[in-house]
Amino acid sequence: MDVHEYQAKELLAGFGVAVPKGAVAFSADQAVYAATELGGSFWAVKAQIHAGARGKAGGIKLCRTYNEVRDAAKDLLGKRLVTIQTGPEGKPVQRIYVETADPFERELYLGYVLDRKAERVRVIASQRGGMDIEEIAANEPEALIQVVVEPAVGLQQFQAREIAFQLGLNIKQVSAAVKTIMNAYRAFRDCDGTMLEINPLVVTKDDRVLALDAKMSFDDNAMFRRRNIADMHDPSQGDPREAQAAEHNLSYIGLEGEIGCIVNGAGLAMATMDMIKHAGGEPANFLDVGGGASPDRVATAFRLVLSDRNVKAILVNIFAGINRCDWVAQGVIQAAREVKIDVPLIVRLAGTNVEAGQKILAESGLDLITADSLSDAAAKAVKACDDAKNKTDTRNR
Repeated sequence: MDVHEYQAKELLAGFGVAVPKGAVAFSADQAVYAATELGGSFWAVKAQIHAGARGKAGGIKLCRTYNEVRDAAKDLLGKRLVTIQTGPEGKPVQRIYVETADPFERELYLGYVLDRKAERVRVIASQRGGMDIEEIAANEPEALIQVVVEPAVGLQQFQAREIAFQLGLNIKQVSAAVKTIMNAYRAFRDCDGTMLEINPLVVTKDDRVLALDAKMSFDDNAMFRRRNIADMHDPSQGDPREAQAAEHNLSYIGLEGEIGCIVNGAGLAMATMDMIKHAGGEPANFLDVGGGASPDRVATAFRLVLSDRNVKAILVNIFAGINRCDWVAQGVIQAAREVKIDVPLIVRLAGTNVEAGQKILAESGLDLITADSLSDAAAKAVKACDDAKNKTDTRNR
């Protein structure tokens, strides 16, 4: 789960991380009011979306007058901001953050990530923060400072000091940086974070260290004990199909392919996508209907998959362990009759009562393609998809 910048800064400030003064606004008038309340004569008006690289995309505007704040807010609110991290569809801007723009001398980078391979928290820092950190990480990895945290003891003061000194800070700045590094780690740890990025972490002329920007992601499975964070979720920033799937306890992730997948079990879903790729196709989604695979859940799954206009074929791959194939087949048939399916449907069943399930499918009268194995199903799905695309091309000519 992701949160907006202003929400991440609110969490960080609660753990003692210094952040500039700011206020969220949902209209141009609120933005001007926020600027007057914050005081000063220089403000940053920032689009709030769940993606980075906003600066390069025009999502951050520096303003010196209230009229400029109003114009910036009007320009950003209601638009879809496209950055290198959002994809071509962009993200809707429904709120902005007005922040005092204090002058600073240096831009640094500080990040925390859950390294699943090492099973440790990894702290990453760099003297070269700002908008080009992705390029620096890709082309000059030696410019990154990395520390792996031992979970039994957590991040230690000496490690934070080593990071601060390697960032090239003076003695006074090191003290402030160590406090920031330690407090940010506590925020990451105590909030069940999976990623925290402060970019840039700036050093001011009076030796303060401020989190000028912040991104945080959290472990979805821990949100039951972090209700204050769960309440920060903004559904408008995600795929609406994923939100609809979550309402029905389905696991759905949209992809860019053309073969829709309806599978029971996350592992089998991954294997199904792999086999589609191996057969020369591209999966349109990851969709795990879970162990039940009831008619209602399968019908919901069909609607989700068909809401993607790129889908040219649907592959249903069900392994009946606790369930029975005959019961699952009845569910698939009922769901297929409830939902208008205008693309080829490939069904592969395996497991308990598989013969009875295949018989039910064969006698259903539905226009569907059955498969005996996963590789057979993937090959048939790719062929059906190619045939559908060829028919469309022929009609267009």
